[in-house]
Amino acid sequence: MTAILGAGISGLAAGHYLRRKAASLPLTIYEASDRVGGWIRSERSPKDDFIFEAGPRTIRPKGPAAANTLELIENLGLADHVYSISSSHTAARNRMIYAKGKLNLLPSSLGGLFKTMPPFTKPLFLAAFRDLLASRSESPLQDESMYSFVNRRFGKEIADYAVSSMLCGICAGNAKEISVKFLMKELFEREQQHGGVIKGMLKEALVNRNKPKPTAATPLGKLAQRAKSENWSIYSLRGGLQTLPDTLAADLQSKSVSIVTGTKFEELKFDRDRILLRVDGKEQMLQHLVSSIPSYKLAKHVDQQHPVLAATLRSIPFVDVCVINMQYRRADLLKQDGFGFLVPPIENLPILGVIFDSCCFDMQDNTVLTVMMGGAWFEQWFGKNPSEDQLLEVALTNVQKTLGIDQRPDAYKVNLLRKCIPQYTVGHQQRVSAAREYITKHKLPIALCGASYDGVGSSQAKDRSSECVEM
Repeated sequence: MTAILGAGISGLAAGHYLRRKAASLPLTIYEASDRVGGWIRSERSPKDDFIFEAGPRTIRPKGPAAANTLELIENLGLADHVYSISSSHTAARNRMIYAKGKLNLLPSSLGGLFKTMPPFTKPLFLAAFRDLLASRSESPLQDESMYSFVNRRFGKEIADYAVSSMLCGICAGNAKEISVKFLMKELFEREQQHGGVIKGMLKEALVNRNKPKPTAATPLGKLAQRAKSENWSIYSLRGGLQTLPDTLAADLQSKSVSIVTGTKFEELKFDRDRILLRVDGKEQMLQHLVSSIPSYKLAKHVDQQHPVLAATLRSIPFVDVCVINMQYRRADLLKQDGFGFLVPPIENLPILGVIFDSCCFDMQDNTVLTVMMGGAWFEQWFGKNPSEDQLLEVALTNVQKTLGIDQRPDAYKVNLLRKCIPQYTVGHQQRVSAAREYITKHKLPIALCGASYDGVGSSQAKDRSSECVEM
């Protein structure tokens, strides 16, 4: 028997790929909460005229991993439920940062790189010349923070305003701690190998100019082809992103996969090439286990037998984020339409950014916003146990400051998400590799997947699920 710990999107996707590879494999997914989907949570209004998303709300369609997700959506029969936003849509073109006391549009075309656009004091194309003229790092680096790398190669303004705010949106993290090797591996390796990012790109282009373009190992599915031809920027699902895990769970159950929610995971013990798992007071012997739960939770259960592995799992930090959804019964409150804005830490504000949900999706005659707060700076701004009222007032104050909206929302939801986002700090890839190498060396019948290790999303579960079949 095989079991999966966690029914978030990674655990459910692992179940999907396991079932495809081994249709008759007895498979159970255990989830501690009373629902599936993990941090994905969509709440529809009673009149179904707007949606509050407590977690992720959109998916990017580009790249091999994204193609896997589109294939999954297609296999689940959800292609007709996709809500796509093309690259020409206002939400794709208008992305902003709040800096120097106002909202600033970021360049959305090549021409914008040749203009001086606040908060930057020079045209952004000059950053490329800085990279061409800058020398490589004094000694070879195994890894580096995003801030340090971008500051060295492209300058302090790019690091302070562009990259630092971007990481507030990606992982609610501090650019001075997040690993460039994990998030921008190709750029980092070009600098280390060729002495600069632009130099590396030019050299690679010259070397590859006469080589035939590699063909994809597997052809794109119909939905991925549609995303490419229609030039999608991002997409979601009608009814909210919660539609994906809900449909995935229903599909698994229809294929004899047991999904047990509201469970208490009590003990995990390795016994040669088997695992003894105790859940809700009942013990069972497993041949394989896939863990998609946060690394720090798994660490508690392997500590006694494998303290070295537990220490590695615990070394992956997590942050708290507060997400506050707001709905106003007016459609004309925003002076500038767009996806929303991010706030670079240099501005010293308690919010990470605001998403303009009603600009991205059809919310009828409503303005719907999502305010994100905390992350790497949660305790600094809010202490350890802030009240919902305190968090709401901070959000309202900053919505008024940044957007000029001084009325209270007609509906709101405060979501305090504890230890919800792993931080891919400098050395993250080495830590994850060390954990997996330990598992391989000691022949432990467990596979690791989920946001703790390979980033947010369902695609990496495809690779990790194959480990169980091959063990």
